[in-house]
Amino acid sequence: MFEARIAAAPLTIAMRAGFPPEIDALAQRGRAGHRFLRAAWFRAGAEDRGRTLLVQRDNGALVAAIPSCNFGPALLGARKVPGSYWPFRSIVLAADADVHELAQALDHPCARGLGAVWRLGPARSDDPATAMLAEAAQLAGWHVLSREAGAAWLIDLDGLRTAGWPRSSTARRLRAAWRKLEALGTPRWRHVRGKDWNDSVLEDMGRIEAQSWIARTTDGSGAKFMHSAQRQMWRVALADPVIADSLCATILMLDERPVAFSFDLDEGPVQYGIAGSYVQDLAHCNIGKLVNYRALEDAIADGQSVMDMGAGDGGYKRAMGAAEGYALTDLLFVRSRIAARMLERVWCRRADAAREGSHG
Repeated sequence: MFEARIAAAPLTIAMRAGFPPEIDALAQRGRAGHRFLRAAWFRAGAEDRGRTLLVQRDNGALVAAIPSCNFGPALLGARKVPGSYWPFRSIVLAADADVHELAQALDHPCARGLGAVWRLGPARSDDPATAMLAEAAQLAGWHVLSREAGAAWLIDLDGLRTAGWPRSSTARRLRAAWRKLEALGTPRWRHVRGKDWNDSVLEDMGRIEAQSWIARTTDGSGAKFMHSAQRQMWRVALADPVIADSLCATILMLDERPVAFSFDLDEGPVQYGIAGSYVQDLAHCNIGKLVNYRALEDAIADGQSVMDMGAGDGGYKRAMGAAEGYALTDLLFVRSRIAARMLERVWCRRADAAREGSHG
């Protein structure tokens, strides 16, 4: 099918069990902004052992890796590209990857290991890897269903640095919040990165979530560290020293008690805000604002250009100086035209319901 339309360069295409070390080699020299997409990142977010479609040129150069794991009811046989929650989902591509090479791989018999239906998302709609994957899949005969998944909130750190941050009014409010804490004990900052990560740190952040609004008003599924299974996911990712050095936590301590945290990922000029929380009984001290602004201050001091705070809950993000940035998209790749027509109704209906809920 595809080979008859486009003459493609010779490739070695294989479906490998698990998340092989070739993913790390490809991420190391792959596209800018994707260096954290390593084997441990996918392994941590997978619901099973997973498997990976590897694409390699005849000269040995790696072109692409498409990791996948089970998704949804086992009876359906659907799969997805896994990931350790936010920042975003993506396959791993070499910087010089070609759409025709990727299409050749997706038309290869080994691509059947991706299943008849597989998902990539939420993904950056402006990510070249996402655009190339969608184009290649269509060339290879896949049907690509897309739905909106919100928009990311971005803070222009270069702009804040130039304008002078913080503003005097912001500095006054932060000093007032700090004084409230000082009336209760001795506040201090704890910074964690690289070799400083351990089980105790993850448990401290879990304890903060267990005393937050998340535990009081939800079932806790939205927490990142509160349950042992949630902490285990991050243990798997942090086992990779490259990822451990990219992931950082800013923890506010009151005496020996952890009371608030910001959990982020540094990727070159971008800092991705993954999660944050604070204990409810000290909410009157504005500790959530203190920890968020401390993470912002550190990113400015480190010379980073953008703080990517992800989608949703734009109120406090806007107050910090964030503006809506790129759109997020959720992609479903379907082999059968008939199945694509049936799934499209459900896929798009969920996006419409989410938009209606956001305006309610």
